[in-house]
Amino acid sequence: MELSQRRSNLSTKRPNDHREPYQRDKARILHSAAFRRLQAKTQILGVGQDDFYRTRLTHSLEVAQIGTGLLAQLRQSHQVTNNPIFQKLLPPDSLIESLCLAHDIGHPPFGHGGEVALNYMMHNFGGFEANGQTLRIVSKLEPYTESHGMDLTRRTFLGLIKYPQFIRANPKYIASQTNHEFINAKQWKPTKGLFEVDKDVYSWVMETATTNDAKLFTSSVSEDNQSNTPYIKSKTNYKSFDASIMELADDIAYAVHDLEDAIVLNNVTESVWRSQVLVSFKALDNKWAKTHSEQLTVMLFSSKHFERKNAIGALVNHLITNIAITEQHSGFEHPILRYNVKLESSAESVLNLLKDFVYQNVILSAPLQQAEFRGQQMLVSLFKAIQSDPFRLLPTDLSLVYQNAGSLDLQNRLICDFLANMSDVQATRLYNTMFVG
Repeated sequence: MELSQRRSNLSTKRPNDHREPYQRDKARILHSAAFRRLQAKTQILGVGQDDFYRTRLTHSLEVAQIGTGLLAQLRQSHQVTNNPIFQKLLPPDSLIESLCLAHDIGHPPFGHGGEVALNYMMHNFGGFEANGQTLRIVSKLEPYTESHGMDLTRRTFLGLIKYPQFIRANPKYIASQTNHEFINAKQWKPTKGLFEVDKDVYSWVMETATTNDAKLFTSSVSEDNQSNTPYIKSKTNYKSFDASIMELADDIAYAVHDLEDAIVLNNVTESVWRSQVLVSFKALDNKWAKTHSEQLTVMLFSSKHFERKNAIGALVNHLITNIAITEQHSGFEHPILRYNVKLESSAESVLNLLKDFVYQNVILSAPLQQAEFRGQQMLVSLFKAIQSDPFRLLPTDLSLVYQNAGSLDLQNRLICDFLANMSDVQATRLYNTMFVG
């Protein structure tokens, strides 16, 4: 696979620019408008509610730091130092930083509520999902080049594809069920994947892979009950080596750092932690967790900030230092598809416990769900309004693009792109302008 190739095949290297291709990818991401908008997009708690907690931007910076920490751990491991294939496979820091910095730029305003809203409105036009939108932004929408977006390298594109399948509407789903005034978020939760409209990008990413690798990479497992789902539900089996590092870094940041936000802002209490986590922590097949769980609990809920930071650092360190390279399928010919990075089972149990606690006690909390619902309804209203009179309500430059889109699918995708690319603040301002006054 020609991993450092760019789709445009254009050389924009400037005089005396000695950066490697992946350093240039990182620069393009860092200097993009899509990346800057992350500072005003919801991570867990709504933007503007408090200056302490994380936004999508600060989350992405922390994911990048954890990603390079994972790489440093791999470089000094016996598994890598004794294996020339793994030594050659390890990406440079700049590549992993690129993936981690860009992994969330496809998220729409208002968190997962925004995803649900756009997925609902795009049901007849190819669906919506944040990871698919990330690929769309870096490959087409961000105006670094005229027609190839940021024009990143093939390996960076491959690393950003967490779910190598295309979203498909379920023909058995009853269309009239999409006309409810309010949306059931669970029903319209996006299927993880890419958009059919971006098949050209995916085909280019995989065009230098062997036929066997390309076919195996896109394999998936369908869920049993498909009768009442708007999209065909299936789960992909594989991701690239680089994507596995990025995803692990993202999971660690979500589980540990979002936990810190929740504790500081009193969204979870020590008594809830002790009843839901501490007992399970002590029961894990993990010597470190058994030894330190009580001390970690005291430090996490200490009134002294440095003690809580030490506990957060200890959790992150335990997860980073307990990883290994595993073979995800022996049938892959290229190492970048054959191998992934995963947590050791004992550390994975710690991560899963933390992720589940954050999900149950923070993500599913009534205040957060109510805020997501509000944003969800705002995006649905904006989308329907623009659909009803696009030439009047779209910005002038986009009206012309809309007129020349060529199909109803592409026209609605343009509306979706317009709204998905907004920050929470931009979307709220537009909603207030159009509906509130």
